[in-house]
Amino acid sequence: MPQRGDFVVFAPAQTPLITAHFGKVSPPFAKRVYGMPGDVVSRQSNVVRINGAEVARLKPTSSRGEPLAPGPVGRIPERCYYLGTAHKDGLDSRYADIGFVCANRIIGTGDSVL
Repeated sequence: MPQRGDFVVFAPAQTPLITAHFGKVSPPFAKRVYGMPGDVVSRQSNVVRINGAEVARLKPTSSRGEPLAPGPVGRIPERCYYLGTAHKDGLDSRYADIGFVCANRIIGTGDSVL
C-alpha cells in the first residue's frame, strides 16, 4: 500500500467534469499521497488542511468555468488516501470529482521522472 509522499496511479471516477476534460475513457491519474487512512481533512473557506497543516486551496471554477465542488472532509477511511498536487490548478482530492481515493481504484505507485 502507498505511503505518505508516494506517487499513486489511479483510475478516476468517470464524472461529467472528468469526461468533459479527459474523454469517455479517462487515462489514469498520478498524484502524490498527502493524507493517509486515519488522518483528518478539514476545510475553512478555500483552505484545505490535513491534520491542521495546509495542503491546498480550492478554486470555485475550472479553467473552463465549470463549478468545482469541494471534496470530502473528516477522517480518511481505511484503505483510502487524500491524493494531491502542488499545482494550484490540479484536479485532486480537494475536489469532489476525485475525493478520497480508495485501494480498489489504485493501479500502482511510481516515481517522478521530471
